[in-house]
Amino acid sequence: MKNMGEDIQKEMIQRNWQNQYRDLIGDSINDEEVKVFLSEHANEITEQNLQRSAARIYEFVQEKRKIESGKSSFAKGYSPKLTVNHNTVDVVYVPDTTMQQKRESDRFKKNFELINLPADIRTASLMNYPQRNKIGRAKAFAAANKFLETYFEKNTFAPGLYLSGDFGVGKTYLLGAIANELAQQNVDVALLHFPTFAVDMKSAITDNLVTSKLEKLKKTSVLMIDDIGADSVSAWIRDEVLGVVLQFRMQEQLPTFFSSNFSMEDLQKHLSITKSAEEPIKAQRIMQRIKYLSREITISGENQRLKNQIEY
Repeated sequence: MKNMGEDIQKEMIQRNWQNQYRDLIGDSINDEEVKVFLSEHANEITEQNLQRSAARIYEFVQEKRKIESGKSSFAKGYSPKLTVNHNTVDVVYVPDTTMQQKRESDRFKKNFELINLPADIRTASLMNYPQRNKIGRAKAFAAANKFLETYFEKNTFAPGLYLSGDFGVGKTYLLGAIANELAQQNVDVALLHFPTFAVDMKSAITDNLVTSKLEKLKKTSVLMIDDIGADSVSAWIRDEVLGVVLQFRMQEQLPTFFSSNFSMEDLQKHLSITKSAEEPIKAQRIMQRIKYLSREITISGENQRLKNQIEY
């Protein structure tokens, strides 16, 4: 970062502003925050070094006052802070509250990848999970909390959840709430809408992106597959995409979540039928991986989508 204090000092000396310079430095030394800092570090800073630090103290006070008055600082998003460096006063710039919040938001978005799902899922919260204490949802809420507790235990494989149930009962919302909890703890999570993802994977063949997309899903710390079974599935998607991802995650014991309108039993029947054939063994192979990676929880209750619709 540019050494503003040295530039100020050189300019003042070159222009023979010695008297004015002393007045400005004197004003800076009398700043309350500066006086407190010098008092706290009196044993570390000699009088000679304090004189050498004058320009840096001046820089600190000027930049601080700019920010306090609402003017632009030369380091936007950062606030000056006094520090001691080799027995001399120096200035460092640290992220201000706005910058810290932006960094936290960027980090959170990086940790929580949402693929083909509404952006408001990012705001899902376990504490706001609809009717979490009601029969039909209480078990799912308890299982979500139990997963989080188990996941952060070292050397313990924590299976994900397979959330089955009717439309609008909060399956996707609960996945988003769990993902939020993980992302806030710096765990990378991917939550994807499986029917849309299947279409994207077919397009990826043309762009030669199949391998890179698969690698990403295989290796993300926690994977969440939403709405599996919503559409008819091709043999290629079932065996070469879903099967490959699940096989890797099973071997590496990486938690994987699912949501579906089908129970596990019904999903197996659904996966066995493709346009070209009925293949129960291949469907059974997929389901063995799903059952290893997750535990089935059935959610029931009111359709929250219909409940929240505006009446005319």
